[in-house]
Amino acid sequence: MRSLILDTDIGSDVDDAMALAQLLGSPEVELAEVHTVYGDTRLRAQLARRYGVLAGRELDVVPGLAEPLSGREVWWAGHEGTLHNGLDAETISADSAPERLVARLRERPGELDVAAIGPLTNIAAALALEPQAAWWIRHLWVMGGSFGDDVREHNFKSDEVAAQAVLNAGIPTTITGLEVTRQVTIEKPRLERIRAAGPLGAALGADIEQWWAYWNETWNVPHDPVAVLALSCPELFSFSDLGKVQIAEGGLSTFAADAEGTVRIVTAVEAEAVAEEITRRIVAGGTEYAVQRGEIDGDRT
Repeated sequence: MRSLILDTDIGSDVDDAMALAQLLGSPEVELAEVHTVYGDTRLRAQLARRYGVLAGRELDVVPGLAEPLSGREVWWAGHEGTLHNGLDAETISADSAPERLVARLRERPGELDVAAIGPLTNIAAALALEPQAAWWIRHLWVMGGSFGDDVREHNFKSDEVAAQAVLNAGIPTTITGLEVTRQVTIEKPRLERIRAAGPLGAALGADIEQWWAYWNETWNVPHDPVAVLALSCPELFSFSDLGKVQIAEGGLSTFAADAEGTVRIVTAVEAEAVAEEITRRIVAGGTEYAVQRGEIDGDRT
């Protein structure tokens, strides 16, 4: 079993919430903590905590840095948390994510994976506090960048300073970029399966529909769930050899094979199988607790 810290900007694009729900339905992953980054990280932490409650899980959630190291203005959709009443009642840590990350890695060197599915600000700040922490991360899983094109992906563009610092630190890293994640979509039939998965599924289904309405679409790309699934189901992905990544001003990312590098990128994905596995795990994350509480019939899950 992998022990994992999830670092997320949950609350804007619904894919972060989908990734969290997916991890809650992944039996080979122990979700040790959730850290939030970028913008109103307290609100994001309360939302992550709420999703844990809906799945019957007592998540330890730690808010992190609000402002990118690059100084770039934070993008805020405006709908973050609006479908979840009473978020202020959710208990979150008084610690700060960079300090907490260093502390957890020091306690368990080489034992913890980190999945970073937002800007890499918290990770970079943790490395600035304790450079040795780079050697304590078992593996870093990143959703970020776009390779082989001129697209500037949101996470790297939002804090290219942090992205370059982290990717230069020598951490064993797997990056899933936009050119891969955009091959996978979640459409209405899978949304209906998610919506039926107990209180967590109902809440996530509403958040998915809100995101669809924001873009006037009837589908979405599950960028972050795809990146996280590379940890759990590597057989559904193809990977490059090791190399190095460069992040130009504005977030443009390039990868070059290099035997001395510590970074690999996902190069191909079995799109339909990945979409199905994401959905299956989200449903599992929502139904187990609901069945225990008698809220849904286990024979129909």
